[in-house]
Amino acid sequence: MKTLGFVVLIVATVFFAYHQAMSTDGKMDQQMNAKSQNTGSAVFAGGCFWCTESDFEKVDGVIEAISGYTGGHVNKPTYKQVSRGGTGHIEAVKVVFDPAKISYENLLEIFWQHVDPTDPGGQFVDRGPQYRSAIFYANETEKRMAEISKQRLATSGRFSEPIVTEILSLGEFYPAEEYHQDYYKKNPIRYKFYRSGSGRDQFLKKAWADLKTEMKKGDRSQRMMNEKRKDDRRYTRPDENELKKRLSPMQYNVTRKDYTEPPFKNAYWDNHEAGIYVDIVSGEPLFSSLDKFESGTGWPSFTRPVEPEHIVEKTDRSLWMVRTEVRSRHGDSHLGHLFNDGPPPKGLRYCINSAALKFIPVSDLAKEGYGKYRNLFE
Repeated sequence: MKTLGFVVLIVATVFFAYHQAMSTDGKMDQQMNAKSQNTGSAVFAGGCFWCTESDFEKVDGVIEAISGYTGGHVNKPTYKQVSRGGTGHIEAVKVVFDPAKISYENLLEIFWQHVDPTDPGGQFVDRGPQYRSAIFYANETEKRMAEISKQRLATSGRFSEPIVTEILSLGEFYPAEEYHQDYYKKNPIRYKFYRSGSGRDQFLKKAWADLKTEMKKGDRSQRMMNEKRKDDRRYTRPDENELKKRLSPMQYNVTRKDYTEPPFKNAYWDNHEAGIYVDIVSGEPLFSSLDKFESGTGWPSFTRPVEPEHIVEKTDRSLWMVRTEVRSRHGDSHLGHLFNDGPPPKGLRYCINSAALKFIPVSDLAKEGYGKYRNLFE
């Protein structure tokens, strides 16, 4: 009986310890998931991933950069396979960042400052298609932001040759072998000699020699960036009690409970006045009347947002289908859905609930604090 009691005691102890471990693991998983929800990721290719990883990891707001391969057709490629060619993969870096500290738009600017965007044959001493520069987008918002930044660089006059950096849809990203991760930290002397001999820094110093001078002088792009950050601090979401007081039942149900208002029976589906549409919750600018079109659906429809960074796209699997939900970044308001049946050239249709919007006519833009958007209509 003593033996039996001892065995039962051991079993109970093991079960308790296992239960506690599983509970702890569950809590850790929840914490990790919560952490992952507060981060963003972006994938860039700028030649040798040792250098690209090193450059991004030194940026404030970047949590980590992971060297790897993407863009090809071989499952789990090795460095040897990619370097020999034929896999279609490009050496790339996955940048994990804190959106509260740095935006995707800022990362694009940093990317351009660390590559030769005019070289189609590779980057510096590294030649071959696996070393070409590229921006990989995960959604339509990132694609448009990348295209805008590329066009901005192309028309800046900084480079006399065409900008050939590709903007490609992101497929599977395969982390490179452990040997390549944080190479600049693990092999500082070898990395220093490689980097120095690659010609990368010499080119970048020459190409961007006037950047610091421009920033000190407060050039237009820097001023605009500072103004944008200042504006973003304006756009906050009130607490739920305040929202319930401020919003109508339909506005609250649409923005907070993901409802859809009736077609043809809403405020803006047939509105043709010039102005911008802002989030009814946070006030952040979302769409312009210049991009509004008649879709025949009974809801306001737009071809693009006026501020791509204010739009968040999420997969919506409700109603037994897969759709792309559109939400506001600062207000976290449910706005509507994004479809691919819009007019050319992009073919996009942002189908938005009027209840999620507040319309600001052109005549009231300055009075309501949106004066900088007036030039869109001039």
